[in-house]
Amino acid sequence: MSTMVKEFNDYRTRMNEVILSKNNLVIKRLWNLDTNTYAEGVLDVKTKELLGLVASMVLRCDDCIKYHLGKSHELGVTTEQMYEVFAVANIVGGTIVIPHTRRAAEYWEELANDKN
Repeated sequence: MSTMVKEFNDYRTRMNEVILSKNNLVIKRLWNLDTNTYAEGVLDVKTKELLGLVASMVLRCDDCIKYHLGKSHELGVTTEQMYEVFAVANIVGGTIVIPHTRRAAEYWEELANDKN
């Protein structure tokens, strides 16, 4: 696993544990709702992740983008499919999304080049 991907995943896991250890009911319910939103339904999980990625790019949330890129990679999204998703995000979000697309492309390259 690349250093970039490992650092992101380790930080996310560590901080999620800290936040959830505070036992705040509203946060727990919100995160549970988020988890259930991306579960298999009428739409398949891959489609939901790609929708989440486009929304995250348009909202310009780099952590969210990395998360959805990782999930998309796990689900077998191809590089060609990913660049179509990037195109949709840029059309919907406008040129303000371009810097986030650069970082997303960099992170996707790290995921795609990971041999583990």
